[in-house]
Amino acid sequence: MITPITGFSKLKKEEKIDWLLKTYLQDSENSKKILKQYWNEDDAVQQLHEEFTENTLSNFYLPFGIAPNFLINGKLMAIPMTTEESSVIAAASKAAKFWQTRGGFKVEVLNTTKNGQVHFVFNGDKDKLKNFFNASKESLIDSVSSITKNMRKRGGGVLDIELLDKTKLLEGYYQLHCTFETKDSMGANFINSCLEKFADTLKEEAVSFQGFNTEEKHLEVIMSILSNYVPECLVRVEVSCPVSELYDDNPITNEVFAEKFLTAIKIAEVEPYRAVTHNKGIMNGIDAVVLATGNDFRAVEAGIHAYACKDGSYTSLTHASVENGEFKFWMEIPLALGTVGGLTNLHPLVKVALEILQKPSARELMEIVAVAGLAQNFAAVKSLVTNGIQQGHMKMHLMNILNSQKATPTEKQELIQYFTKHTVTHSTVAEQLERIRN
Repeated sequence: MITPITGFSKLKKEEKIDWLLKTYLQDSENSKKILKQYWNEDDAVQQLHEEFTENTLSNFYLPFGIAPNFLINGKLMAIPMTTEESSVIAAASKAAKFWQTRGGFKVEVLNTTKNGQVHFVFNGDKDKLKNFFNASKESLIDSVSSITKNMRKRGGGVLDIELLDKTKLLEGYYQLHCTFETKDSMGANFINSCLEKFADTLKEEAVSFQGFNTEEKHLEVIMSILSNYVPECLVRVEVSCPVSELYDDNPITNEVFAEKFLTAIKIAEVEPYRAVTHNKGIMNGIDAVVLATGNDFRAVEAGIHAYACKDGSYTSLTHASVENGEFKFWMEIPLALGTVGGLTNLHPLVKVALEILQKPSARELMEIVAVAGLAQNFAAVKSLVTNGIQQGHMKMHLMNILNSQKATPTEKQELIQYFTKHTVTHSTVAEQLERIRN
């Protein structure tokens, strides 16, 4: 029977590994070898990685790749992507090459406003609360002047504070809805620091406000936290070309392809079961760039999926149209990203990724990430309405299957050649391997 351990965080790394091996892992020697195998040989770099989070035992590696030939607002770029999924980088690269000769990607940042809330409970007179807020708003903003000083120098800071009445949703529930501009920083720590100071000031001002009775003076702050739902922090990306240039392969015509593509998008707009997978494909591209550039892919995912159901039901993030013989494919999504602070200044590969992107501003990174998402979705839908997605995906997945079967270099070479003309499945790969070995 396993017993709880106390003081685990205080143990040295080797002691943590030994405890883990003894308690949970049967093949302890092999497991220990694997854990140590991924340590960085440079002790300083290894220590840096271990200080990113808690109780670190090893490093978990993901492939870091490049998708070239992206023409973005007239500028040719290569986009770094970090992903473990087969065919993501290949699909993005194929879409980039396709649109590079058709005008490329046109992208525009519409807004960069981010937000957070101070959530509190007040069970007194609503009109008194409004009067209190109006009297205290300037003091709230002044209270964070030391926190916002450097951000204001860069053109950012607190944009506004609103008092929102949420009592129809929950008894006594109000919030200070606060908006911010954080420039090239993603801004999570900055926003949270401001919000916590707002909360302290709110309580202090309430105690001294003459318009409140004794009970009203003690309003209760529940929490202060930024929101990862940033529906105003928007970027729009689109591609377009004549229908006559839309499809460059057999066996269907450009017009038939355009019609099928539009219908596929409309299905994702009206059918949530399809929309979830459709949007997941978009996130394949987005997450890969967000990870490579040291940003928070979980926050990005949460915000984008919330935006996908802003009108009451979950729907496609991408849209398409054909008007007067012109095909247009576009997407508008919220993205809160940063190019300074956090891992962007610490992780060695993140620094390389940002250098590949020519050291972009946060606005420029928003554009690049949105482009990766649209490219990925175009490639996926194009495959789905023509050859099907499995043909290309499984060929890219072939190497994973061969490695899982411990194929030798010679076996890999022969089977890669074989599956250029045959369908890839786990069973057929295993059968062909057995045939070679026998």
